[in-house]
Amino acid sequence: MENEPVGHTPVLPRQVLELLPIEGGQTIVDATIGLGGHASLFAARLGAQGTLVGLDVDPLNLEAARRRLAGCTCHVELVQANFVELPAVLDSLGVAGADVLFADLGVSSTQLDDGARGFSFQRDGPLDMRMDPRLGVSAADLVNRLKERELGDLIWSNAQEPGGRQIARRICEVRREGRITTTGRLSQVVADALHVDPRSRASRIHPATRTFLALRMAVNREMECLSAFLAAAPAVLNTGGRIGVIAFHSAEDKVVKTDFRRRKNENIYAVVTAKPMVADAEERNSNPRARSAKLRVAVRLPKE
Repeated sequence: MENEPVGHTPVLPRQVLELLPIEGGQTIVDATIGLGGHASLFAARLGAQGTLVGLDVDPLNLEAARRRLAGCTCHVELVQANFVELPAVLDSLGVAGADVLFADLGVSSTQLDDGARGFSFQRDGPLDMRMDPRLGVSAADLVNRLKERELGDLIWSNAQEPGGRQIARRICEVRREGRITTTGRLSQVVADALHVDPRSRASRIHPATRTFLALRMAVNREMECLSAFLAAAPAVLNTGGRIGVIAFHSAEDKVVKTDFRRRKNENIYAVVTAKPMVADAEERNSNPRARSAKLRVAVRLPKE
């Protein structure tokens, strides 16, 4: 993969291309184009008569994807939009339907590596976490405004953090002395609440991992947007078209699995993946991000 951004390798590339077979001249929609990793694989198979539509809420991701796809022979349309806006975007572009609809629900490496974006506890920075700069509410707003019970519910429901209640209680205690505004400060508050030293070898994952995940999901309304995207997908797909979604944690994967199964029962989809496709040992070793990736695929049945 030439011109690949440093630190960025698309997950499950073999499985994606095998289960989402692409032919020249088709219309492919990458609803979360990110840095263009998967999109570049799609574009290579589309040919001059094919069309690739890419959406992303992050304008910096779109610019990176634009550079990566600059040499493609297919027609490329990149749009700053959340994938819940997909039907309106395709309508504005005059695209009647998609032969492949794809979404990778992970956070891009550039977002995690930029301390100013506030996604990671690995780099101290403003507690922001907005993928889309047009959003009004930041992670700092949630941490400092929500009531203790609301905060505990959020941390548990989004990330299944067993210590969500005690984390919420400690956050509320600390913020009485002053707003929590940085990733470093929040990370320390969470570690203190759980009585875990993140530098200890006994701590296999950083104690703040699930709390940061839960806040990021809430700020960007990820579960709500995923459900809306899945609801819109059948109308977007051409008959015989395929939808593929890569999830990185159990809550997302459950939503995708449930949606696919329900639409199978409604004779809308045929489910291709009885169980999600996961990375093999070689990919897990070479790309740690792939370890939690799960790909599910379904086929659009003929429309009534």
